[in-house]
Amino acid sequence: MAQLPINTFKTVTYEITSSTETVYTAPTGITSIILYAHVTNVTTDVTTYTMHHKRSAVSTEIANSVIVPPNDAHIPLDGKLVLETGDQVTISASANSSLKLILSILETANA
Repeated sequence: MAQLPINTFKTVTYEITSSTETVYTAPTGITSIILYAHVTNVTTDVTTYTMHHKRSAVSTEIANSVIVPPNDAHIPLDGKLVLETGDQVTISASANSSLKLILSILETANA
């Protein structure tokens, strides 16, 4: 049986759409820590986004209808977010092709 590495760093990038999409799911046997999150508006229009932490049927807003000015950015987390196995991060925007997301994640194998 292959042993999981103790710590793995990952970067997730995503172009946000107007549909709510899952951008990250903590894998089985892994506890994940989102170290950093950044949403950038790459257009000249004001755009909003909503980001959720989802565990089973419970969805909790991390950022709700946040306005991102043209050619500017927003940081939705003021600290770290711990995700247990199966937890998800979802996101949607008020317009397609306007916002981009980057997540810096530390995955740690559960003992």
